[in-house]
Amino acid sequence: MAGKLNARKVQTLSKPGRHSDHLNNLYLSIAATGGKRWVFFYRWGGGRKELGLGGAARGQVSLAEARAKALEARQLLNGGTDPMTVMSRDAREKRDRTMPTFGAFAGDYLKTHRPKFRNEKHAAQWEMTLTTYCEPIRSRPVSAIDTEAVLKVLQPIWQDIPETASRLRGRIENVLDAAKARGLHPGPNPATWRGHLKTLLPARQRLTRGHHAALPYDNLPAFMADLRARKSTAALALELAILTASRSGEVLNAEWQEFDLAKAMWTIPAKRMKAGHEHRIPLTARAVAILKSLPKLDHNPHVFTGNGIGKPLSSMAMAMLLRRMGRTGITVHGFRSTFRDWASEQTSFPHETSEHALAHRISDKAEAAYRRGDQFEKRRKLMEAWAAFCEPKIAGKVVRLR
Repeated sequence: MAGKLNARKVQTLSKPGRHSDHLNNLYLSIAATGGKRWVFFYRWGGGRKELGLGGAARGQVSLAEARAKALEARQLLNGGTDPMTVMSRDAREKRDRTMPTFGAFAGDYLKTHRPKFRNEKHAAQWEMTLTTYCEPIRSRPVSAIDTEAVLKVLQPIWQDIPETASRLRGRIENVLDAAKARGLHPGPNPATWRGHLKTLLPARQRLTRGHHAALPYDNLPAFMADLRARKSTAALALELAILTASRSGEVLNAEWQEFDLAKAMWTIPAKRMKAGHEHRIPLTARAVAILKSLPKLDHNPHVFTGNGIGKPLSSMAMAMLLRRMGRTGITVHGFRSTFRDWASEQTSFPHETSEHALAHRISDKAEAAYRRGDQFEKRRKLMEAWAAFCEPKIAGKVVRLR
């Protein structure tokens, strides 16, 4: 049964007062200041009561979610229970204290469903995205994950890495469906696409599969000069990502224990790699200098620290830096393509050496069986040549690389 309101009306109505949905006592309440919220009105114990169901501004509680909450309140009322005792903020907070967090429930979901994944690589991808990108909501009770929480995760990456963002949305939806089935989430699912997030998120920029907007390698030295002029943690993180040809998540979640600066080596554990395999990276002199310039904090194991205790730098930090630099046409991930193009067109290093540097797995199983090494020393020479190429060029001095 449809109500009187619709999504457009909810956004455009501005007249102060109460606007009925004509369905399950649900009202859109608009204050004189313009603030909007959902309200469920009902009678209990001979008097009239008002139960707030959340804010109605864009990105808060949607019409569909408000209707579901109003229906839940109506069912409680019909069953002889005061909805206020179950659905009020105090009641929700008390319930949330014993509720598993989204991170804990997602971890349990992955353990349960791991046998169903196609392979270990697929399982590692699920674990990485639900850990790295969902960091802002992992500590929240799973019951409290609403549309605003899902948007907080998706919006920063929706345009920059659309394929990853789309897959992440589906994975969050699956986790919350499981939580709802176990009675741990009130529903409806805030990660649903059709009829919900599709109306809130812009059309995704569709890139050719497997490619990201990249900076031409000829422009990289000038870009590096601009980057080094930016004195910020995000700038150092981005430079390290470029010099090591690493993914943004690998850099942002790097911990000090992974580095051996005496041997100029960074070892990323399998659980943090997209392919689910440990990856060793040779560090150039500039990469080591970047790491030595960063402070080691007792309360935070991460190399690039965020604002919260024990938190890494925000997943959006490097993308926002590119925007401030006026580089809206490229992505952080695109620098891996820049490296690959440079290696294939400007050097004589074997293709498999640059593939190892990018942590790409050999697709041919027979070939992979014979190549058990990771070409670490060859890659050290490759990365040193890459670092030399990335150096900002001094006016009047041309360095030619063979």
